[in-house]
Amino acid sequence: MRPLHCLLFLAALVLAGCGRSEANRPGAAAPAPAGAGGLVFTAVDAPAAPGSGMPNLTSTGDGGVLMSWIAPGTDTAWALRFARLDGTAWSEPRTIATGDDWFVNWADFPSIVALGEGRLAAHYLEKSSDASPYAYDVRIVQSRDGGATWSAPRTPHRDGTPTEHGFVSLMPGPDGHLRAVWLDGRRTGGGHDGHGGGAMTLRTATIGPDGALADEAELDARICDCCQSGGARTASGFLVAYRDRSDTAPEIRDIATVRHDGTGWSAPARVHADGWELEGCPVNGPVVAADGARAAVAWFTAAGDTPRVRIAFSEDEGATFAAPIEVDDGAPIGRVDAVLLPGGDALVSWVERTDDGAAIRIRRVAPDGRRAPSQTVAPTSPARASGFPQLARQGDRLVLAWTEAADPARLHTAVAAL
Repeated sequence: MRPLHCLLFLAALVLAGCGRSEANRPGAAAPAPAGAGGLVFTAVDAPAAPGSGMPNLTSTGDGGVLMSWIAPGTDTAWALRFARLDGTAWSEPRTIATGDDWFVNWADFPSIVALGEGRLAAHYLEKSSDASPYAYDVRIVQSRDGGATWSAPRTPHRDGTPTEHGFVSLMPGPDGHLRAVWLDGRRTGGGHDGHGGGAMTLRTATIGPDGALADEAELDARICDCCQSGGARTASGFLVAYRDRSDTAPEIRDIATVRHDGTGWSAPARVHADGWELEGCPVNGPVVAADGARAAVAWFTAAGDTPRVRIAFSEDEGATFAAPIEVDDGAPIGRVDAVLLPGGDALVSWVERTDDGAAIRIRRVAPDGRRAPSQTVAPTSPARASGFPQLARQGDRLVLAWTEAADPARLHTAVAAL
């Protein structure tokens, strides 16, 4: 689990955002039929065993979608597994890695990415010290044969400190290289949110097909310490979004980006000046979607004590962004994801507070500000155990994955024609 101040803030925000009691209601197994949003979601049996959760989705570029998730291990405590969706069914699941000493957290979940020509990469988190519950390292493995076999794990950071390293974004790079971006606590001294040490930083490196590290860099020296990073490959490089943290009081924790233009990294720049004053971490990071020069960043904010989900579009790989567009229905919890559509619109998913607990909602948003009516895809729980719903586009279909906060937890997937 994350530091106590993060968890307390999240609970307070959920209560303040809608004035209703906190209830850990499990999500439903089946998605809702078509609503005002017009998408018809059909349930697809997930290949994950009961007790699984923390799904991650990624498009392969050849018409498929990959899903990774954490499952109970057979001979170990944990197993990272994955499957591929081709057509209307998931393949038989395969195991990426197993372990007894993993750091497993509802918000800091593993991921998988396709690198082309049958090559895959995935990451998970491994504890690095028995002395600190928040000391863990990033472990990255690669496959050359579509996931039949996996390499020995590689750690993209070389500081060797017993501190936090996580909230990873993996992106396919040129020449078969993998770009990794992560939150790095090497300057915190094992403290949280900068207390007892320095601040959390944002760092990056590339990992070659042979596991060699290169292009190691610090991208931002002071950032929010427990929000996910988001990243995507653009026409000429990469666009990375994260929750920043100002140097002076009052602390402002708005969304910032850095860009790689093929030759080097830009300085950090805010997507929009929300002005969210906050002494603590909301555990609610941004997402990035990109297609060539077009890009979009979606995020959660509670600036002015008003929870909102927003999206901002860019036509120049994130160098500039248009004014943000409001996405939510007035009581969002956050936990956003987004995909770009061929025509330039975006589909955004988020978790919205409801009278019965919470719901996974989706809305189509155009760069000019036009918004389709929102659609409830499935009921869910506001509890941390329900995690972060995931979106991916598979050609002319949308794929959604989420965790049902039941006992045991269950993983669900659904598809809709666009």
